[in-house]
Amino acid sequence: MTQEMDRVRTQAPDPDDLPPRRPVATEQAKPFWRRPWMIPLWLVTAAFLYLQAGPFVGTPEAEAPVPPHDGFPAYYPLLLIHISFATVAMVTATFQVWPWLRKKHPGAHRVTGWAYAVSTVISGVCGLIIVPFAPVVGQVGVTMSTTLWIATTVVAVWAARTNRFALHRRFMLYSFALVMNNVWGLAAAKIIIGYQIQMDFTYLAEFARWVGWIVNLMLVQWWLYRTARRPVEGRARRAAAVR
Repeated sequence: MTQEMDRVRTQAPDPDDLPPRRPVATEQAKPFWRRPWMIPLWLVTAAFLYLQAGPFVGTPEAEAPVPPHDGFPAYYPLLLIHISFATVAMVTATFQVWPWLRKKHPGAHRVTGWAYAVSTVISGVCGLIIVPFAPVVGQVGVTMSTTLWIATTVVAVWAARTNRFALHRRFMLYSFALVMNNVWGLAAAKIIIGYQIQMDFTYLAEFARWVGWIVNLMLVQWWLYRTARRPVEGRARRAAAVR
């Protein structure tokens, strides 16, 4: 047995003879001022939440801007739950895509990530429950975007839990695109109404329910192609730890 171990030791390569290891590429966190798009993102999110969620704060159902939903008494309570958790999801999503927070404070990134995921599932499920009782116009678009929102978020969480960080990044960006889809729809509707563009309300409602998430997903896919060669932080950290 001793002779066999000696033979294995003699066959093992000397560490000094091994080729030098290639340095692991890591992306350093840039200063806040190098991410100028974060402030407009927060401002747009705050304006959207003020316009959409603001009218429901402390407002009874009789005075709230709620569409007809005859035969479903739980519609308004579920709508409030949907709006409340969607608000949490939108706010935490803006912090999830903040590179400085993700790199400098990974613990905070994980906490906001779990808050985002839980809020997404609760808000999305409530949204799917009340959609059949909402006006028919736009139901298909809302159902598709909400289902994709939940699915992409669940896949992103699973990818992070299994250390598939490239896949996690991809599906979290998809989820971010879907949670922000209503911003485009609201902006388009405000422009059409503000400039008094002649457009049938049915087409306007359908347009608002589809344009946001489709445009956002296209933009995210373009961004993924553009940044495909960037290092993934989680993978780079594990490689550095192995070294």
